[in-house]
Amino acid sequence: MKPAEMKKRIVALLSRNARMTAQEIAERLACTEAQVKKLIAELEKERIIVGYAAVVSDAATPDEVRAIIEVEVQPERDTGYDTLAERLGKFAEVRSVYLVSGRYDLRLEVIGKSLQEVASFVSGKLACQPGVKSTATYFMLKKYKEAGIQLNAGEKYERLKIVP
Repeated sequence: MKPAEMKKRIVALLSRNARMTAQEIAERLACTEAQVKKLIAELEKERIIVGYAAVVSDAATPDEVRAIIEVEVQPERDTGYDTLAERLGKFAEVRSVYLVSGRYDLRLEVIGKSLQEVASFVSGKLACQPGVKSTATYFMLKKYKEAGIQLNAGEKYERLKIVP
């Protein structure tokens, strides 16, 4: 198998399970552990792999409020959306930033300790940024699936029966 194909397969395996060892990957790809370690080091150096993270349920963070904020912006000459997106991504409250198509230009995932803290971030830090034209905030109520993992698998939910 060519190194480029091996890199793609390594990325796919680590995307599903970042705790997979080089030995386990080597066994699946029918190559040596040394080859896998070398390719992972290259992927990290190339910034294809930029980090490793755990997917956790809402129960692990009961004191967090998460929100999706759509942001309409005025793109800047020469850099378009990049400069503003990078500036917004530097706020501690912002967990992720995406350029998206549709009515709004950027999609932010924001975390705070309360609804008021997120609202304060939007009004005091986000909305007043140069280039920000408008925002729409959606508070996340329950997480069902993240990073391809079903979080409530096996959880039984039964609706209350309404009898006239």
